[in-house]
Amino acid sequence: MSKPIVAVVGRPNVGKSTLFNQIGKKRVSIVDDMPGVTRDRIYLDAEWLNHEFTIIDTGGIEFDESDHILRSMRSQAELAMEEADVILFLVDGRAGLTTSDEEVARLLRRTKKPVILAVNKIDSFEREALIYDFYSLGLGDPIPISASNAMNLGDLLDAVVAAFPAEPAEAQETDEIAIAVVGRPNVGKSSLVNRLLGEERVIVSDVPGTTRDAIDTHFTKDGAKYLLIDTAGMRRKGKITLPVERYSVMRSLRAIDRAGVVLMVINAAEGILEQDTKIAGYVHESGKGVIIVVNKWDIFPEKNDKSTLRFTDDLREKLGFLQYAPVLYTSALTGQRVERVTELVKYVAEQQSMRIKTSVLNELIRDAVSVNPPPTKKGKQLKILFVTQVSIVPPTFIIFVNDPELMHFSYLRFIENRLRESFGFEGTPIRLVVRARKEEEQ
Repeated sequence: MSKPIVAVVGRPNVGKSTLFNQIGKKRVSIVDDMPGVTRDRIYLDAEWLNHEFTIIDTGGIEFDESDHILRSMRSQAELAMEEADVILFLVDGRAGLTTSDEEVARLLRRTKKPVILAVNKIDSFEREALIYDFYSLGLGDPIPISASNAMNLGDLLDAVVAAFPAEPAEAQETDEIAIAVVGRPNVGKSSLVNRLLGEERVIVSDVPGTTRDAIDTHFTKDGAKYLLIDTAGMRRKGKITLPVERYSVMRSLRAIDRAGVVLMVINAAEGILEQDTKIAGYVHESGKGVIIVVNKWDIFPEKNDKSTLRFTDDLREKLGFLQYAPVLYTSALTGQRVERVTELVKYVAEQQSMRIKTSVLNELIRDAVSVNPPPTKKGKQLKILFVTQVSIVPPTFIIFVNDPELMHFSYLRFIENRLRESFGFEGTPIRLVVRARKEEEQ
């Protein structure tokens, strides 16, 4: 399941960015007393009581049609509200109820989304009487808070997570493999989707940005069920101009969260660009299975019998954190090797669901340690006491040691390489968690 999305909205200068930073526990949004400082939407992953969610900070909503910046800010906020599962409506208790607040409330009631009303700048119990005017907005009980000192933040977040949509239990039981197709604009994602489906299900155009939404298509091949998610092209932040494009990037990131396996599509004719590395980094951090699809291989310039080897070497160098990802050279236009995509997807899905017996794991680690003993630090040597696999998708292992501070990242990489050499895990990241354990607890 993808993370629920919470949009923080309200008129300018009510403290949205301060609240956003408090919830996210990071100073991400610029906080200033000048109205309109936050013009675009800003996203951040947050957590409350084991509920993970994505919070969106938006520019203030104003209804002045004569100012194009204010119109753009309102458009951004409306797009965020459309995408959100829960809307957090922030008002200023000190300033009292305003006409703009009433206009925003009317806008929110039309969304049919859960709305949590928070009255900010209530920094003492004596000020709580200031909330009563806001009952007239018809959005339920106002929650008094002070974003600047986190007063009553827990009650607010309790109300937010209580409004999250319930996760359908049956969705967790499906044997359908969800595939997200991601990449920069105009790398051939929609053409690849159409070729996989054998029909024109997605609009194909040479104009970058034709696909602006994530499109779901269910299909079956060779007895296996798949959900194919075509996404908008993810271009560099500085190249995003239309508000709807910023919205599309968020939908693409959500598609990755929903997927089991990601097809990362690269334009062979253009090579590996900086934005490819950024997209690959997000895919890797998400813990999803990944296949690198080098598309438009039919128009690769000056191709010879060593071109695939050279291109793969370049891929491995520039996308160093995706060493485990298989590479497939395709042409969606001609259909070259496209039939292998679902075979690889099925294989990667099996690899990321693999479980290794604890006894086999520890035998492997003992052999690895005998070949390459753990490092020492200040005269103290790292001892690996026990290893066990705790989850799949991605495969996650806990390594119990005498002192976690002695574990160097290079030795973790050595352990990961031994795991891959012995068991494969092709196409999936591996998570290694180091924890302390006394030797007598073995």
